[in-house]
Amino acid sequence: MVIAEHNNNNIAPDTLKALNAASQLGGAVSVLVIGHQCSSVTDTLRGAAGVTQVYQIDDERYQNPLAETLTPAVFGLAKDHSHVLAAATTFGKNLLPRVAALLDVGQVSDVIRVESPNTFIRPIYAGNALAKVQSNDSKIVMTVRGSAFQACALSEDSAPVVNLDPTETANTISEFIGIEQTVSERPDLSSANVVISGGRGLASKENFALVERLADKLGGAIGASRAAVDAGYVSNDLQVGQTGKIVAPDLYIAVGISGAIQHMAGMKDSKVIVAINSDQMRQSLRWQIMVWSEICSKLCLN
Repeated sequence: MVIAEHNNNNIAPDTLKALNAASQLGGAVSVLVIGHQCSSVTDTLRGAAGVTQVYQIDDERYQNPLAETLTPAVFGLAKDHSHVLAAATTFGKNLLPRVAALLDVGQVSDVIRVESPNTFIRPIYAGNALAKVQSNDSKIVMTVRGSAFQACALSEDSAPVVNLDPTETANTISEFIGIEQTVSERPDLSSANVVISGGRGLASKENFALVERLADKLGGAIGASRAAVDAGYVSNDLQVGQTGKIVAPDLYIAVGISGAIQHMAGMKDSKVIVAINSDQMRQSLRWQIMVWSEICSKLCLN
C-alpha cells in the first residue's frame, strides 16, 4: 500500500515514483488517499499503472496533512498489507516512522532499489556507500527516494475505489495554524530537468540574482547549498543536500559551491554536472555566469 501525498487537488510527483517502486515488489498494489474533497486525486490514481485498488478517506479533519491525524487511519489499513510505502519527502519521513512504531517493526528508509520483497538497496554515509538491507519483520514499512525511480504511467484504466470512514481517534498533540508557500513560475525543484544552484562563493544575495537570471533563461529550477541558505541568499526550501532536497536532473549547474559531501549527497545522481568555480570566484563570477548562460542556452535540453 502506497500513501499518496497530495494537496487535495494535485498529486505530488514523488508519489507516482513510489508507486513504481511498489510495483517492483510483486503482488497487488493499492493506494491510500486521505484528504478533504480530494476526489480529483483519487480519480487520477485510479489510472496509475499497476494500481489494483484505491482507498479513499474523505473528511474535513484531513484537510491538512498532519502526521498525528493521519497515522491512526494509515495504521488501521497497514495491518492488512505486507508493505507500506511513501516517498522519502518531508511528508513520508514524518508519517511512516509513526506507523512503523505502532506496528512494532523497523523502517527501511530512503530505498533506491528493490532487490526482492524484503531486500533493498539504500545509501549510507551521505551517499558514499550503498547498503543492502534485508527485513525479517512481518510487515515492511519503507520510504522511497524519488530521484531513483521513474514515475509510473497514468492511463484511463480505472481501479476500483473503496470509500472508508475516518478514524475516530482525535489529535490532541498538534494543531494546523497556517501555511506559507512560495509561488513561482519556475519548475518544482524536486522534479525539474534543469537545476542551477548557488553557494557561498556568490558572496551576496545580489550576486545570487545572477543564478536566478540563468535559471529563467534555461527554464530551470533554483537550488542552493546550505551555506547560501544560512547566509540568507535564498529561503531554506531551495536547499539541496543531505538535509535538504534530493534532486537528479538532466543538467545540474553548481555556481560557487565547494562540493561538500553533504551537498553532493543531494545531487550526485544528476546526469550532467557543470561546476562554475575558481580560486578567483568573486572577481570572475559575473563573467563566468554570462559565458555559461550563452553556452547553456545553445544546449539541447529536451
